[in-house]
Amino acid sequence: MTKAVPDYNMQYKGEDADFASPLSISETDRYIDHLMAALNFTPSDPLIFILTGIPGLEHAHIWISIPFSVCYIINLLGNVMILLVVGKEQTLRQPMYLLLCMLALTDISMSTLVVPKALCIFWFNWKGIALGGCLTQMFFLNTVLVTQSAVLVAMAFDRYVAICDPLRYATILSNSRIAKLGLVGLVRAVFYILPMPLLMSRLPFCASRLIPHTYCENMAVAKLSCGDMTVIRMHGLVISILNTGVDVGLIAMSYGLIIRAVFRISSKKAHQKALNTCTAHICVLMTFWIPGLFSMMTHRFGQGIAPPVHIILANLHLLLPSMLNPVIYGVKTKELRDKVVKFIRRK
Repeated sequence: MTKAVPDYNMQYKGEDADFASPLSISETDRYIDHLMAALNFTPSDPLIFILTGIPGLEHAHIWISIPFSVCYIINLLGNVMILLVVGKEQTLRQPMYLLLCMLALTDISMSTLVVPKALCIFWFNWKGIALGGCLTQMFFLNTVLVTQSAVLVAMAFDRYVAICDPLRYATILSNSRIAKLGLVGLVRAVFYILPMPLLMSRLPFCASRLIPHTYCENMAVAKLSCGDMTVIRMHGLVISILNTGVDVGLIAMSYGLIIRAVFRISSKKAHQKALNTCTAHICVLMTFWIPGLFSMMTHRFGQGIAPPVHIILANLHLLLPSMLNPVIYGVKTKELRDKVVKFIRRK
């Protein structure tokens, strides 16, 4: 019985046509050869993949590039402003703001790993990416995601100490200790993610080289392999449990202790003040986890959902938090907001 060609092998009519019926292997190879010729690649070049952008919406790529560009600009302006203000103002060199700087760095890194390549696809039709470049993008993107999750855990711990043990706050969370926590989070991320590109680099890849995405998403690349995916799937499952499960558990435990401590306070004004110190972090957690949860659920259980929806949700999961985080902290943190206004007026 003949094996069916996977769904992501779709027929193109010209450069910007919608996906239609599945291609045969030879037709796919001809399309790849045509793209490689257009991109000045030769058969002797390394293995080249084709990032298709958002399949089915090729005709709207220029319009789709506008929100991508706006998100990226707001992200850069907001997060660079936070880094400059915290670096300039001595009074802001506290654990909370150092953690905010770490969050800003992960936000800038995440969007920079995704948006420039997506805009090259949307604007210039530069769809080719070598296997090495694809695995590099995959490694750094996932490393930044895991590091950002660790920073959010550290921020939850910071709020716990500030509310539950304020007298020892400066002792427990010194700036040097915050720096060590950040380093541990980065090392943990590298340890978690490094096996994935190493394992994928050893896989044989089939004739199809079309990645229906704007970036090298893990499973979209893995599906192109003809090799045994058991180890890679197991690695992904273990990392999801270790990272998501442990981090969500630690954050939930921190906020459980915070809520218990708040309800022990008799003054309603003190209740409000304590909870207000957590508002910005809770909003950031929601922007980080909710788009990711929607993306994961539609990927695993939304077989009837159109591919463009999957891809747009995956991009929102990466771009939306990076854009909103500096806005949330700028609005919710009065001290930071005042320093930003002062910094702008000084300029």
